[in-house]
Amino acid sequence: MSNKFSWVGSEKDYIDKKYVHSIGRVAIGLFGGNSSAGQYKNEDGCIVWIGEVWEFAAILDAHYSAESAELIIQTLKEYEYELRELLSMPGFHNVQEKLLAIFQSDKFLGQCKKVRGETACLICIRKDNYLWWLSIGDCVAYVFHPDFTALGQFQLNQRQFYEWIGQVNTFEKAVPCFTSGIRELRKGINHIFMATDGLLECPGEPFSNPVDIVEILDVNQVEAAFSLLLNKIEECKVRDSTTMIGWTVDISQQGSIPSDVVQNE
Repeated sequence: MSNKFSWVGSEKDYIDKKYVHSIGRVAIGLFGGNSSAGQYKNEDGCIVWIGEVWEFAAILDAHYSAESAELIIQTLKEYEYELRELLSMPGFHNVQEKLLAIFQSDKFLGQCKKVRGETACLICIRKDNYLWWLSIGDCVAYVFHPDFTALGQFQLNQRQFYEWIGQVNTFEKAVPCFTSGIRELRKGINHIFMATDGLLECPGEPFSNPVDIVEILDVNQVEAAFSLLLNKIEECKVRDSTTMIGWTVDISQQGSIPSDVVQNE
């Protein structure tokens, strides 16, 4: 069984076409947008690696050209062996430091200056009962679980505009701008879901409220849910391309709960 996948819109644009596929336990959904709405190119990209107890997923939303997305995918592939080795170590510190070092290296910064355009980049890594993310730009990630849903908590990162990697590059600044964090997953089924902005900026905004995404994921297998999501934005005549990655994780460990709740049980 394959444990890796990569794609960029310059290879196959999926304009007026939807592609939903699973690589191991991770589902991928691609839609290039509607030509009738004016779409003529797809500059998204994604890469997925699956380990025994972890998943690594990145989505990219470039503009002007797909060259910046191509560069990041090519770079991650170049360091795949080393990153996989770091993923086998406890925690996320080592892999985070390595990714930041790659993006700030003279070699990578020099390559960025040669591409046309720039890309948003969102990387998520799940290991055991924790999820780590690194976000540059306006792609979005969610963790859906009944404990979070009951409190109105859905989104992992906040979308940031005017941040990119590429010809315009946050890592060339005196102080690079990005967001990163770690979330403890809850006991039971957790849905991890990542998407580029086509899903959110669709005419009519059918999925601007995360509750509408949760309702579809809760009653469908991930592949079937992705088909329903893409069918809806196609019907709404979305122009922008949409790339989605998602998977479910069944956590056996009890997550953190308030001390007064523990004492009252």
